[in-house]
Amino acid sequence: MQLQLPQPCADALAASVALEHLIARDIERHDGWISFARYMELALYAPELGYYSGGAAKLGKDGDFTTAPEISPLFGATLARLAQELFAQSDAAIMEFGAGTGKLALDILHELRAAGQLPHTYYIVEISAQLRARQQQTLREFPQVRWLDSLPASFSGVVIGNEVLDAMPVQLVVRTEDGWAERGVALTPQGQFCFADQTCSAALLAHIDAQIPDADSLPVTYLTEVHAIASGFMQSLAAMLSKQKSAVLLFDYGFPAHEYYFPGRTQGTLMCHYRHHAHGDPFYLPGLQDITAHVDFTAMARSAIEAGLGVCGYSSQAGFLLNAGIGTLLLRTSPEQAADYLPQANAVQKLISPAEMGELFKVLALGNDIDWPQHLLAHDRTHRL
Repeated sequence: MQLQLPQPCADALAASVALEHLIARDIERHDGWISFARYMELALYAPELGYYSGGAAKLGKDGDFTTAPEISPLFGATLARLAQELFAQSDAAIMEFGAGTGKLALDILHELRAAGQLPHTYYIVEISAQLRARQQQTLREFPQVRWLDSLPASFSGVVIGNEVLDAMPVQLVVRTEDGWAERGVALTPQGQFCFADQTCSAALLAHIDAQIPDADSLPVTYLTEVHAIASGFMQSLAAMLSKQKSAVLLFDYGFPAHEYYFPGRTQGTLMCHYRHHAHGDPFYLPGLQDITAHVDFTAMARSAIEAGLGVCGYSSQAGFLLNAGIGTLLLRTSPEQAADYLPQANAVQKLISPAEMGELFKVLALGNDIDWPQHLLAHDRTHRL
């Protein structure tokens, strides 16, 4: 079916075609088939052409999706208030993964500066040269910000990842009459991308067995995702924090395993975003659209625990933000000043409403040698992981 979506400009279309050719050559070099994780990696991160490594606008009203920091500065201010509490137990440093436009870092740093508790360093791990340049412009008033290409050997402080895990490549697996198969990407005789299935490797079967509850009881044709790359990231994160007092906050949309892999979710969670239009075709304009999957928070927590981190808490975004004091921050603007208060209140409502981001988005909090603030546990759902 032909998607009826806004047309890109000529330069953007040319870049997408160039990326299609690059991916096709990669498929040919690998005997006509690559895993979907490899396709997703190239579509999102191929140098100069991938969605996150190219130069197109991605976030906000002119991009493809809107994140919590773009909705309200009170999101970042709330995290800053929590960071102040955690600095008392760890080094006064922050590390953010995938900082986007730099808006979250800006809001956090503004709040910490107003409180007289700026961190000595705010690290941003960013692989996109274009986004890094945008962040450098946004954050030019804060010399504390430093950019990293990869994880340092060790870190003490507060680690933040907002919508990072959902952008990590996933493998697709499908239940067949003969067991599980891996759904990858091949080329049609006309040279177009198409799905094609192959036998699962032993390593992938082990991931399926570890990640999907009652995997062998799911119906034939059941299609879903396996998050081996994100699980590996959690292990790397744990290694970085293993000898340091530290806390990790991961915000994303997703479910615990028993909700993620329930029998009725027969087509998985893979989704594409192009100019605020959501659809399910990952082969549409590669490099110009985001490709994501929901996060299996049980798998993330298990990987962190196995690598030595502790789970401090797991809750909905609404529960977390309310417990962390976003309502108090909102009331710094008097409700009697309606022109100022109402827009802020409406933005906070988007962050916490179950009909908006409040329930779909979750917060996984991890720590190493950290006492988690008790006021954050009122809506804790760790028992559901």
